[in-house]
Amino acid sequence: MKEDPTLEQSDRDPAASTDIQFATLLYRFLFFDWLFADMTKAMTLFERHAAWQHNREMRIYLPLYLRRWSVFAAIDVGGGCIFEKLLGSKLLAAWFFSWSCVTVTGMLVITVLWIFLSNSNVR
Repeated sequence: MKEDPTLEQSDRDPAASTDIQFATLLYRFLFFDWLFADMTKAMTLFERHAAWQHNREMRIYLPLYLRRWSVFAAIDVGGGCIFEKLLGSKLLAAWFFSWSCVTVTGMLVITVLWIFLSNSNVR
């Protein structure tokens, strides 16, 4: 039997549709925005409520992202200390310490979002 040339590879092979590009996988490993629904796109009150409930349910994954970002912050601070104290490279130490500021800021955003979504009084 001849295959239909109009069918995509993912239509013929169900396993091919589950393949995720490495860049997408890395993005999803580091950033959590893909888990949450955008409440500004909800048109009706019911859609906004559904998006809010979905976001509240997805908040359980935020501590996982917080742990991941804390590991990166520790690596950045540790790398900065190593390059500054042991190797005497001020430029690389500044680079690592600058990235530690970025990761700590990201950790603060994750913490505030987690607290905001965990508070049942906010609507």
